[in-house]
Amino acid sequence: MILIADSGSTKTDWTLIHSPHPMKWDVVATFHTQGITPIHQTPDAIRQILGHELMSQLSTFPRAALINSRVLEGSLLSQIDVFFYGSGCTPAHVPMMKRMLSEVFSPQKIEVHSDLTAAARALCQHEPGIACILGTGANSCLYDGNEIVQNTPALGYILGDEGSGSVLGRLFMNAIFKNPKFADIRDEYLAKEKLTQADIINKVYREPMANRFLATTSLFISQHLDNPLLCDLVVQNFRQFFRSNIVPYQHPELPVHFVGSMAFNYQEQLAKAAEAEGFHVGNIMQSPMEGLVIYHQQ
Repeated sequence: MILIADSGSTKTDWTLIHSPHPMKWDVVATFHTQGITPIHQTPDAIRQILGHELMSQLSTFPRAALINSRVLEGSLLSQIDVFFYGSGCTPAHVPMMKRMLSEVFSPQKIEVHSDLTAAARALCQHEPGIACILGTGANSCLYDGNEIVQNTPALGYILGDEGSGSVLGRLFMNAIFKNPKFADIRDEYLAKEKLTQADIINKVYREPMANRFLATTSLFISQHLDNPLLCDLVVQNFRQFFRSNIVPYQHPELPVHFVGSMAFNYQEQLAKAAEAEGFHVGNIMQSPMEGLVIYHQQ
């Protein structure tokens, strides 16, 4: 059996798959816990999530869903190989994350990888390609079909993260307050969100998680894509992503694959930006889990 985890700062998606016969795999169960990010959480906090939230769900599966009607405890837990993918799983934090998982499962195999590796494996499988994450933040890599061989530094939403929801929000805020053409859009947005310019300044410069606040503007923008100004704002955000992050790989012949809410919700604008910059869009997924399940069956 294989347990796959895709973890972000908010939640972790878990999928348990089993091979009852050679070349045949079944999804036994899917469930969720709060997010696990070892770069921000203490071992005790992670231990609490794994030992209580995760194990409580593993132990309460409907009996019909269990392998050979056995309970998930004891020797069966030792038969589960664990593949954990998550944000904040930097090389320095991988040993601690492995240690936390081994306390729960004692499996024969534990692997801990970054969310970028999850994207590469889910999107490219075992083929060369360029894999990208476009959500609240942004990242990308050149993948040779086996491992990541090059990564353009993302640098975060202040210095980088082109193409992301937070940078789109930053562009949007700049436009509505500085460009007279956006005056009607500004008035509609402020009225709908019950915000003032002072509120926005406070949220961006004085409150935590400014990147998340900026990314919330994507919902408003996605509902008003019939406005050419907003549609062009999305396209320009994506075009800058290609210029700053994908061009350095110097592989215009490779497909560029995407995972994340920004890519999934703005597929038309993403394709337009890719074409304008001379690239071809490959696979687009909202979440990497479906692709990871396929990857680990091979």
